[in-house]
Amino acid sequence: MFQQDALTQGLDVYRVGGAVRDALLGWPVVDHDWVVVGATPEAMRQRGFKPVGRDFPVFLHPQTAEEYALARTERKSGHGYSGFEVYASPDVTLEEDLSRRDLTINAIAQGPDGQLTDPFDGQQDIEQRLLRHVSPAFSEDPLRVLRTARFLARYAHLGFTIAPDTHTLMREVSQSGELSHLAAERVWVETEKALGEPNPERYFTTLHECQALATWWPELAEDEILTAALAEMPSAPEEPSLPLAHWRYALLVSLLSDEERDALAGRLRLPNAVAQLARHTALTKALLNEPLNDERVLHWLERLDGWRKPGQVAAQLALVGKLDLQHQAPLRAAWQAAQAVSPQALLSEGYQGAALGEALRQHRQKAVANALSEE
Repeated sequence: MFQQDALTQGLDVYRVGGAVRDALLGWPVVDHDWVVVGATPEAMRQRGFKPVGRDFPVFLHPQTAEEYALARTERKSGHGYSGFEVYASPDVTLEEDLSRRDLTINAIAQGPDGQLTDPFDGQQDIEQRLLRHVSPAFSEDPLRVLRTARFLARYAHLGFTIAPDTHTLMREVSQSGELSHLAAERVWVETEKALGEPNPERYFTTLHECQALATWWPELAEDEILTAALAEMPSAPEEPSLPLAHWRYALLVSLLSDEERDALAGRLRLPNAVAQLARHTALTKALLNEPLNDERVLHWLERLDGWRKPGQVAAQLALVGKLDLQHQAPLRAAWQAAQAVSPQALLSEGYQGAALGEALRQHRQKAVANALSEE
């Protein structure tokens, strides 16, 4: 049940999608999405709603900034996520709008009185812990393959599974080649969300099972490689300056070669910060695979750009605490000793230009060596 405010009074409004689903599951409700039936774009604008949908009529409430979409239907007209013709009109019913959604658990609407409209038995599927497609139109949007895998990553610990028929549709979409038409940014958005869920490994294993992994993540699309990569993710540190999803991604790809890691980052068009964290994480793991010495530790600090960006060293030290705790203290001591070397002191001794840079490196290496020997 919800209260309509002054702007929505007189509109036929329903809460839909994730808010209804998660409330029924007892899962925290973060965002609210709304569908308006029987209205026109002009009527919404006259009420003060701000249009934001470029391809279909979506409006932002001027006070809450929540999304209100006009009821609509869709028809496949091209490839990928955006290849649809949208029909929005006052004559589109709530049931028709719900029928275009991906999974039955996302196709439930709630009216102001609390009454649920559930034409595809989403409540029953919630009770049976089942991710099931609404209709064969599921296969028209390849992004739904990734979304279904992501929902499994979110709800697997509650006992959810993917319905066999839905899994079959996911495999058919993967085999059709439609996944390759998705925008890289959309693929990363779904992947990043999945990496933040309670069971992120289920996202990747599901995509592998339905033959979707090879399209966007060919570097991981072999059983042994994927198993080894997924086993790395639980080592993600609880390091507040960086999102857990980014740590998990960095660890997931840490066993790949530099070339493979860079190819994957380019294909997904990763944000620079994520690609860099992956490189840094691989550097740290390589450092820990061999006995520590002053040259290797100094090279590690240099590659982390520690002198200009000390936070990057701090982040990797947090990772060391998860991967190999016994090495955290000596590496932290080495870092602190190297930081204590003063370029100004060397300048006062007359060092300049290239000579200053060489002297600075030598003093830092000596400081690192001394710190390591004392630990």
